Amino acid sequence: MKSFAELRDLAVARKGEDYLAAHMPEPPKVSLRDQSDDRVLAAFARGVFQAGFSWKVIEAKWPGFETAFHGFDVGRNAFMSDEDLDAHLHDTGIVRHAGKILSVRDNAIFLSDLAREHGSAAGYLGNWPHEDTVGLFALLKKRGARLGGMTGPYALRSLGYDNFILSKSVTAALNLAGVIDGAASSKKAQMAAQEAFNTWAEESGESHAVISRVLAFAVPD
Repeated sequence: MKSFAELRDLAVARKGEDYLAAHMPEPPKVSLRDQSDDRVLAAFARGVFQAGFSWKVIEAKWPGFETAFHGFDVGRNAFMSDEDLDAHLHDTGIVRHAGKILSVRDNAIFLSDLAREHGSAAGYLGNWPHEDTVGLFALLKKRGARLGGMTGPYALRSLGYDNFILSKSVTAALNLAGVIDGAASSKKAQMAAQEAFNTWAEESGESHAVISRVLAFAVPD
């Protein structure tokens, strides 16, 4: 397996030192563990509604989403009624997609369950060990709604969790580094990716988010 130093050299050769420095992810202003559960639900909802849709449209409509879903109050949305659903489907202030609207209810239930089990959903998710990030991805996919694929990982990153993203570019870099052979979708491949990120973090002292960004720049766009 290539070292992180080797992969970083490839990224510098392709993009330049100044470009890399300007495009590294900044440390989060607020960590996931310190946020309220309604902000977690909001991030999950934003990720779900952005999937396969124009992010600019979702951004422009976001104040309408906050209003329609009561500030993403977890308890209120966990009890979304048929009448609530019907109102959402007639609300021009949001994207009227029944399946995605219902995912807000289902993810509110998921977060409610975590809060009941652990005291705080945000605290539980935010304290998840980075050495097992793929385990957290699996939890979101299994117990959450529409949080598989890239949606859950990007939502976690937006909330301040230090996770890597198994994007197309990062997957290509993992192949180049000799970590995996092919897609990063299987459990075996994801575990190999996790072990590699853990090794590179120990080697470099960098966060998983920074390592992920460097890998993305180490391969052709």
